Amino acid sequence: MTATMPSRDDVATEGDNAVEVRRLEKSFGSFKVLQGLDLDFRRNSITTVLGPSGTGKSVLLKHMVALLEPDAGDIVFFGKSVSSMTRQQKYAMRQRYGVLFQDGALFGSMNIFDNVAFPLRKHTDKDEDEVRDIVLRRLSEVGLEASLSKYPSEVSGGMRKRAGFARALVLNPDVVLFDEPDSGLDPVRTSLLNDLILDVHAEYGGTYVLVTHNIPTARKVSDYVGLVWQGKRIHYGPTEEAFDSADPFVRQFLAGDSAGPLGMD
Repeated sequence: MTATMPSRDDVATEGDNAVEVRRLEKSFGSFKVLQGLDLDFRRNSITTVLGPSGTGKSVLLKHMVALLEPDAGDIVFFGKSVSSMTRQQKYAMRQRYGVLFQDGALFGSMNIFDNVAFPLRKHTDKDEDEVRDIVLRRLSEVGLEASLSKYPSEVSGGMRKRAGFARALVLNPDVVLFDEPDSGLDPVRTSLLNDLILDVHAEYGGTYVLVTHNIPTARKVSDYVGLVWQGKRIHYGPTEEAFDSADPFVRQFLAGDSAGPLGMD
């Protein structure tokens, strides 16, 4: 008999972690990106992954949704090894993820409504009345109910981010990944997006994982902070522990100081 993914009803009976990253290694040619990375992402919490550019944060996200295969190590999704999953099980797993990409990754030929409706139409058998109800509710939650007929080129970058967030939520995912959600936003719109992330998470729960360079974002939204450097975990723990850390790298990175172990190379 073919094994199946744990159902949503099973999730509540499982351990504290939604996703576990276990000694993950990945190289591209001679360049080692991930070098035995270990991280845990707890259920119903917000974790921010910080680190210098090129240290493997986006590569980590691609492994979590099985778009990349590790050279060694594994991802454990609600207790099940991703490397042991069949193709069908990986497909089912991906439907339990929502992803907000850097630029929203909206289809330019579709209006905001159809962009948000796309996952429902592709992955479910819901009729159009059901689709409309869900999309309108999600657009209302992100403040875009008046912009559903506009195209991505007709709205601001912040609005595209919010539309991408709404689309990431339409399948009611267990885990939501944010790949630099504040990229390209000014400080005020970044703060407003952070408020939105906190408000939606407070209402629906779930496991949120943010990859960002923005220290104020990490401080504002995170329950946990992980720092990655040269493909390894340097720190992981509650947010207040990170900002109180005596570790030279952690202190330098979170403070944005020029003096410390992190240089231009």
